[in-house]
Amino acid sequence: MKNLRFAGVGALVATLLGLGFAQQASKHLLSVDELKKIVPAEYFYRGQKAPTQLRNAAGFQLADGKIVLAALVDASGYSTAIQQKYQGLFITEAKLRVGGVELAAGQYGFGFAADGKFVVMNVANQDVLSVPFQTDAALPRAVPLKMVEDAGGYKLYGGKKWVAVTPE
Repeated sequence: MKNLRFAGVGALVATLLGLGFAQQASKHLLSVDELKKIVPAEYFYRGQKAPTQLRNAAGFQLADGKIVLAALVDASGYSTAIQQKYQGLFITEAKLRVGGVELAAGQYGFGFAADGKFVVMNVANQDVLSVPFQTDAALPRAVPLKMVEDAGGYKLYGGKKWVAVTPE
């Protein structure tokens, strides 16, 4: 009887531990289903709302559950000056290094500018980060926006242009 009680308690403890480990976040690229749950339909930037493009969204989750998200937006309602550098939203719950430069957690706009720079702006359209982007000429099939894992970090691609995004 005593052994049966210990076996029951042991099974309960093992089950609870298994559930606890199953619910822990793991570092990974976000799936389409995960993106559908978190990408906003619209994004506020520089006094206006713009529709987001779920088909052109990407992100990752860190081991502690924090999320980094990027998505293209329809910036057609913005002035030409803003459209030249504002292409999408960039939301991070964690401090990052983008192109080797520190970026605090927050909500931003981003763009791959014609001058060869990846620019991150606050929602008032003020630059907070500007770094050179790389070009992957060998990329067989460029898409408007994607993220790929790369040596402990990620690459954020806009077509064949990319910038390194590394969690701190």
